[in-house]
Parts: sequence; C-alpha cells; structure tokens
Amino acid sequence: MLYIVATPIGNLEDITHRALRILGEVDLILAEDTRISKRLLDRYDISTKMLSYHHHSTQKKIDQIADLIKQGKTLALVTDAGTPGISDPGNKLIHELIEKFDKNLEIIPIPGASALTAALSISGFPTDKFTFLGFIPHKKGRNKFIKQALESKYTVIFYESCHRIIKCLEQIKEIGAPGRQMIVGHELTKKFEVTYRGNIDEVLEKTKNDPIKGEYVIVIGK
Repeated sequence: MLYIVATPIGNLEDITHRALRILGEVDLILAEDTRISKRLLDRYDISTKMLSYHHHSTQKKIDQIADLIKQGKTLALVTDAGTPGISDPGNKLIHELIEKFDKNLEIIPIPGASALTAALSISGFPTDKFTFLGFIPHKKGRNKFIKQALESKYTVIFYESCHRIIKCLEQIKEIGAPGRQMIVGHELTKKFEVTYRGNIDEVLEKTKNDPIKGEYVIVIGK
C-alpha cells in the first residue's frame, strides 16, 4: 500500500489529523528532502523512518521502493511542500509503481495543502475551468510559455522562482497583457505572506519592492 500524503506549503499547522495518523502508522516515509520533512515529523513527535526519493533518484532507488512494497511494507510519499505529484517527481514514481504492480498496488490519496488551490481560492477569478502550467522554464522556452499563458481563454496559474520573478513579470509586460488582472502570491501561509493584485504594471511595481525569496504563484484572470 502506498499513501500519497499532502504536507504544509509553509505553515506547519496546515496538515490534517488523518495525514498525521498515516505518517505515524506507515513503515516508511518516502521524502523529497528528509531534512525538510524531519521538521514536520519532529513538530508532531513522529518517529517513522524516512527514505529519500527526489528528482535525481535513479531507477535503482525505484526498484528498492518496489521491493519494500513486495515485502509487505506500507509506505507514504511526501514532498517538501504541498501535494506529491503536482509539479514534483512524485508522479514519476507513482507511474513506475503502477507499471510494476499493475492492479495489485493500492494507492491512497491523503489530500491537503497545495499552492495551486490556495492561490486559486483567493484569486476571485473564474475557477470552473482553469489552466495550470506548473513551473515556467528556467531559460529556453520562456517567451513561448508566457504567450501560451496569455492566450488562454481560462484563468491561468503557474509557479516561478524568486530568482526570476521580476524577469517573468517584465516578460509578461513586454509580450502584452494590459487588460488582464492578475495576482502574485508570495510566501503563502507563511509569516510574511503577501498577495499583490492588479494589472501587470501594478503587480510588477509592488513585487520589485518585495524582499525576494521563496517561490511565487502567479494567477492571471481570463
């Protein structure tokens, strides 16, 4: 059995009772970064052993995880923040295990925090239909990505790093989005959480005065 457990995106109080129970009961927790996940486990006095699984994990590590499941071990997969499989390598592991076990592996979601839904919930934009594009490319394909976002008929949401957020907003302005309202969410659920609303000129100016750190969530109205 494999549990897919959502963990907080910042505030450690944003975890469900069910998630805490599962993390305490499983035989092993697969963590993107065991050092980060240890902070959460320590906060709630959970002593379950962990095994790292991340973007650079090899096929050998996936085979090791599959062997543990074959031995009857119950595992939980967590990411550094949010819901595993959403813009992180968890989906690759899940796909590989489905291929290996066919229908003989029970995969159970333990829902919770996600930066995607957190930002959408406060946007005020239509969310009956929306386009999620994940992280904007670091280098090649940025303009194409932004054009695709701006051409969407629906609300668009994507993530950007603190290292490129100003560049991203300047590219949006250059490519052209004068009439579209947007929000930029920074440090969501954390102590210095902030959300900027307005057109591209307004949010760009506000973001330039921001202490640049962490990750950003950008939501563009249709």
